[in-house]
Amino acid sequence: MTFSRIFNQLKSTLVYVLIFLVIYFAINAYRSPIAPPQLQLNDSTDIITQSHHRPVLVYFWGSWCGVCRTISPNIQTLHAQNYPVISVAVSSGNHNEVAQYMKQHGHQFDVINDEDGSLFQTWGGQVVPSFVVIRDGQVVQSFTGFAPLWSLKLRLWLAS
Repeated sequence: MTFSRIFNQLKSTLVYVLIFLVIYFAINAYRSPIAPPQLQLNDSTDIITQSHHRPVLVYFWGSWCGVCRTISPNIQTLHAQNYPVISVAVSSGNHNEVAQYMKQHGHQFDVINDEDGSLFQTWGGQVVPSFVVIRDGQVVQSFTGFAPLWSLKLRLWLAS
């Protein structure tokens, strides 16, 4: 292979990667939740105060979601490593069913049960899993889909 041919293949590959990234980020921006005017999840969870100490990850998930079953162990690892994580179980059943699911899967992170999905809708959520990173009472990142542990840690680090 000549240098010119290698260069052309590399250039072509970079163009395809760039197109993929533009499409990925556009779709992700469209599907990502946005915070409502008041960052309240429920009466006992004060995200704003928590986010002044460290960035807080809000994780919207469903017990019925296959991707969430893959992501939730990463959320458990973050929780075990003392990262501030608040999760919202979207349309996953009543409180007992969510508690049983959490116990069955060994998850000990905080969970708010959004039994009818109305809280998720208030946040503008469209798909699970969805994530919002909040720092100093402001949304600094929101994204959806598969998120490896290193990606979640990187996003929290970048937000701090």
